[in-house]
Amino acid sequence: MSIRAVIWDVDDTLFDYTTADRKGMRIHLTAEGLLDAYDSVEQALVRWRQITDVQWARFSAGEVSFEGQRRDRVRVFLGEELTDAEADAWFQRYLNHYETVWTLFPDVLPALDALAASHRHAVLSNSSIHVQDRKLRALGVHDRFEVILCAAELGVSKPEAGAFLAGCDALELAPHQVAYVGDHPEIDGRGSADAGLLSVWIDRAGMSTGGDAPSGPHRIASLAELPALLGADTRFGAPSTFG
Repeated sequence: MSIRAVIWDVDDTLFDYTTADRKGMRIHLTAEGLLDAYDSVEQALVRWRQITDVQWARFSAGEVSFEGQRRDRVRVFLGEELTDAEADAWFQRYLNHYETVWTLFPDVLPALDALAASHRHAVLSNSSIHVQDRKLRALGVHDRFEVILCAAELGVSKPEAGAFLAGCDALELAPHQVAYVGDHPEIDGRGSADAGLLSVWIDRAGMSTGGDAPSGPHRIASLAELPALLGADTRFGAPSTFG
């Protein structure tokens, strides 16, 4: 059966999150006068990213709320016992700087345009609807998606099958009628494949070391490859592009 819809990840798939996070944090740390505590800007950014990964894992495991993981990121990074209000204010100042450098990847709009008439589109993100709804509006692509789902509201996050199946249910389509496009080979790629969707891993960084995975994700290096991939029935008999 042909693919009728595409569900998209947002951060580092549509939106260049990594670049924006680094640029925004660099601006923020300079404004906050915090760079003197580090040998370099890159060292500070690496520590922020490590703390973010740890706190996000706690949120994914249900140990803390979405807002809580943000506050704890600030507390750990600063090494201070801040009140919720103080942590929220610090994070908001960071967001203000971060949002000034938001941008889509250059291959996003051409891919969405190419698939606009042939496929329905939705979003499934391991974030919150408050964050991603605002982001998609600011980036000018919110109206491209008929459904926007996020882990904070769903109560289940990728790579759990329930997250991907919630997206299929919202579109009223079976998993084998839906493709999922994301940047993480396990959370997005393997997770959506295990849930029964056509899994497409966007590997812009060239992380793949080769090898085929017939039942797993299809690897593409650019979204320019996506229309051709979805134009044929890749689920039955076609060679995998993973690797």
